Amino acid sequence: MTLNIDNPALLCSQSLINGEWRHAADGRRLAVTNPASGELIAEVPDCTPQDAQAAVDAAQKAFAVFRHGVAKERAALLKRWHGLVMANQEDLARLMSLEQGKPLAESRTEVAYGASYIEWFAEEAKRADGDIIPQQSQNHRLLVIRQPVGVVAAITPWNFPMAMLARKIAPAIAAGCAVVCKPAEDTPLTALAMAKLLQQAGAPAGLINVLTTSRERAGPLADVWLADARVRKISFTGSTAVGKHLARESAGTLKRLSLELGGNAPFIVFDDADIDAAVAGLMVAKFRNAGQTCICPNRVYVQQAVYERFIGKLAEKVGSLTIGPAAGGRAEIGPLINARAVEKVEQHLKDALEQGARLVVGGQRHACPDAPNGHFFTPTVVADVTAAMRMSCEETFGPVVPVTSFATEAEVVEMANATPFGLAAYFYSRDIDRIWEVAEAIEAGMVAVNDGALSTEIAPFGGIKDSGYGREGSRYGLDEYMNIKYIRHGSLARRLPG
Repeated sequence: MTLNIDNPALLCSQSLINGEWRHAADGRRLAVTNPASGELIAEVPDCTPQDAQAAVDAAQKAFAVFRHGVAKERAALLKRWHGLVMANQEDLARLMSLEQGKPLAESRTEVAYGASYIEWFAEEAKRADGDIIPQQSQNHRLLVIRQPVGVVAAITPWNFPMAMLARKIAPAIAAGCAVVCKPAEDTPLTALAMAKLLQQAGAPAGLINVLTTSRERAGPLADVWLADARVRKISFTGSTAVGKHLARESAGTLKRLSLELGGNAPFIVFDDADIDAAVAGLMVAKFRNAGQTCICPNRVYVQQAVYERFIGKLAEKVGSLTIGPAAGGRAEIGPLINARAVEKVEQHLKDALEQGARLVVGGQRHACPDAPNGHFFTPTVVADVTAAMRMSCEETFGPVVPVTSFATEAEVVEMANATPFGLAAYFYSRDIDRIWEVAEAIEAGMVAVNDGALSTEIAPFGGIKDSGYGREGSRYGLDEYMNIKYIRHGSLARRLPG
């Protein structure tokens, strides 16, 4: 089985600036490869600061017109985009699996998930209501309206190249903003395909600009957007280190920021939990995209009374997972994104075992007969992990489950919160008092109780502490792209008696 694209127009090899498909200013190109095989898929522009400036110029020009449109028109544009995305769902999924590596079934799910944000914000665009404030005297009126912030710079990650882009661009357009976007170096093709479909949906020139670039040039390119006062907001998903850099450098122009940064999610199983449900929930939460998600459990805490039983059931499930390239059609675990990702998993595992952790299942690279050059790692369970081990302190970002035992509720809440991060958390319990106490005590922006799935377009997504600030999705996500303006209308003369 090969992953062919039925609509070849979706395989774009140029960046989009001001409605035109362009090469980089200096003609330099960037290779995009399949992480399952190492094979070259395409080459795209390695854009320059000069290109970044041109993109802002185009976006500002488009914004000056687009901001005055009515919400119904913006909603109609997003609905057309949503329809085209769903009509090309299979091709988008295949393209994503080619450049990112995730199993085809997961890519199809991501396309539908990302499209749900486009549909949601198409509807929400018409609900960006203002307010009338009861006045203090008869001769004036007080109003509050919402207006678009301006040009938005969206910087998206490689692990969910379609959904993260849709989650940023859809609310920006719904609010009336124009966008300059930099997708990740490893996965630019999905972003370019999405821009192509938005262009086909009728987006005016300059409303969406997508620039591909290498890691080497990403910093200088982003510096242009950071310095330009016309860029009024940055929405970034990625590492905490880069997020802090963006926050520091954007201070000069006081940009709005939405930062969805690193995570170190705890997954807690209390002794009163449904163990089978907890194992099933962990499998869903942990092994999606081979563990390469910001909200996947990175620390699993199991109460002593059910510790070994939980590990046994988990190991059985993990050991049965199918590994392979997306082109195989049956894989449940795909490759990691690159060789560096595999090396990081190996380093974390080596550190844990040297400090006394117990390897239960997995623990080595996977030699895939169909893809001998792929970056595969066997799904792994490690028991008796301590807080001193690297996999407890850092995001492993791979298919490894570190399990730690705990005695009391107070102990595990303290362990769960003993991290600078606060993005997501999960726990399983059937004690209603415990559920409310723990849900409120855990320091995270999102908490799932007796469920392995968190994200949905109708709920706010985001973290606290070093996991960032701002929210994506839901009505709260639209507020991130709008300014609140208060208008006072005075000197009103009363003409009617009484």
